[in-house]
Amino acid sequence: MAKTVPVALKEGDPAPPLVLTTDRGEALNLASLKGKTVVLYFYPRADTPGCTTEACEFRDTSKQFAKHNAVILGISPDSSAAQSKFKTKYDLPFTLLCDVDKTAAQAYGVWKEKNMYGKTVMGIERTTFIIGKDGRIAKIFPKVKAQGHAAQVLEALSAL
Repeated sequence: MAKTVPVALKEGDPAPPLVLTTDRGEALNLASLKGKTVVLYFYPRADTPGCTTEACEFRDTSKQFAKHNAVILGISPDSSAAQSKFKTKYDLPFTLLCDVDKTAAQAYGVWKEKNMYGKTVMGIERTTFIIGKDGRIAKIFPKVKAQGHAAQVLEALSAL
């Protein structure tokens, strides 16, 4: 298995550019959101227990994120159809992005070796980035625990 050397992004770095397909099959260019605060959260797979917990917490607090003028974007290696189904099933009020070829995950350094049931596999390390209005990374949450995460992100947004 080829190892990918993770990118070591730091707070203050420019957010790597990305153009990805949304859950609606449209292209979204991160650069089009410059001037807005973006909460970009990477998750391993749509409609799995941890990812559902995390997405539903962002859903349930989405009005509070809106008060901070923050745009929430969820991103995983799922297809547009899988993202759309996940979004509809849980009534998620934000855009989900499809990183099928994992280029965004690699650019953000979240495509990593993981240990699953004693086997080494490559996968998404659950990570959230707050990208400031200036297009720079304002805060990084590595190795996120799904439960309670949306509240942590809101707290960080309040402190920015």
